[in-house]
Amino acid sequence: MLIERLRQIAGRHRQLKFASSLAAEDMLLTHAILSNQLPIEIFTLNTGRLHAETVGMIHQVKVHYGYDIAQYQPQPEAVDGYVRQHGLNAFYESVELRKACCRIRKVEPLNRALSGADAWLTGQRREQSVTRGELALAEQDDARGIAKYNPLFDWSEAQVWAYLSARDVPVNPLHAHGYPSIGCEPCTRAVKAGEDSRAGRWWWEHQDSKECGLHAGNLRGVPVVSAL
Repeated sequence: MLIERLRQIAGRHRQLKFASSLAAEDMLLTHAILSNQLPIEIFTLNTGRLHAETVGMIHQVKVHYGYDIAQYQPQPEAVDGYVRQHGLNAFYESVELRKACCRIRKVEPLNRALSGADAWLTGQRREQSVTRGELALAEQDDARGIAKYNPLFDWSEAQVWAYLSARDVPVNPLHAHGYPSIGCEPCTRAVKAGEDSRAGRWWWEHQDSKECGLHAGNLRGVPVVSAL
């Protein structure tokens, strides 16, 4: 079903790209795309603050699949300006400063990565957090004027790990150390027993603010385009 879903999505678009965080869901989609030679370009956002384990997954994909994941990095002058004005770790001080850091390190590189694309994929799932509970398979990314798809929107965590295990897909070592959701190193911690999968992301903030701007529609609701 997943492969057919991805084929249908790819068939609708001239240039479809997949934004990978190199975490479990995204490694699942990477495997599905590369093992079936689907016409979908894979890229990642190398923010400059990722865990070494996450950066190492780029090499793992190269070794396992023979595929070079494209890396998009923040503009050095924008990073330097933020650090000079606010400090390296100012994102702990307020939601506004945290989102400003995310805009520089993630949103602006994403905009460059999606330049020329008419649609993109994510590894988001409804189960992941309260901000994703209404997630749809197909959305309209109003900020960029292109379509957006969440092909794992209705998958459970158990389904994800069963798929990965059955196919011997390489996974980020951080998952084995209590990190179900993985972002930048200073903004991600291991979760405690009973916490939801994104509790370790920006753990000092309220649950309803835990998005970085890549998926702004999760916080306000977005129109759904025709489902597959």
